[in-house]
Order: sequence, then C-alpha cells, then structure tokens
Amino acid sequence: MPYVITEPCIDVMDRGCVEVCPVDCIYEAPELRMLVIHPDECIDCGACVAACPVEAIFEDADVPDEWNEYIAINADWFDK
Repeated sequence: MPYVITEPCIDVMDRGCVEVCPVDCIYEAPELRMLVIHPDECIDCGACVAACPVEAIFEDADVPDEWNEYIAINADWFDK
C-alpha cells in the first residue's frame, strides 16, 4: 500500500485529494467517517499528499507510530 489516510481525516473528509488523484483510488468510507485509499489502485504518485489540508496522508513506510493502525484500516475497508 503506497499511501495511507490517517486519523486527521476523520470528520473532515476534504475531497481535495480525490480531485487530484489521477487514478481515482480514494473513496469515501462513511462508516469510518474518513476517506480511504485503495491499496491496489494507488500508483504511488503522491499527488494527494499536497492536496490534503489536514496532513493526513502518508507513504505507508512513513505513517507516524501513533497512526500505524490506519494502514490496516485503509486496506481492510476494501476487503469487505
């Protein structure tokens, strides 16, 4: 999973990242109250990072420790 959306997105869900994503791999997860990135569709371009006003998007290897659980949260949402 190249990029992960983390806790700061909760209840914000600013769609700026969705608008700049060239492959439309960012989805609304209403039950999580946040946006999520599809791990298989993301092409690792990083366009979403600069577009996020709350700095909630990180490369999977750079997710801060306190938000590590969001790596699985993003991936698991697509396993439903």
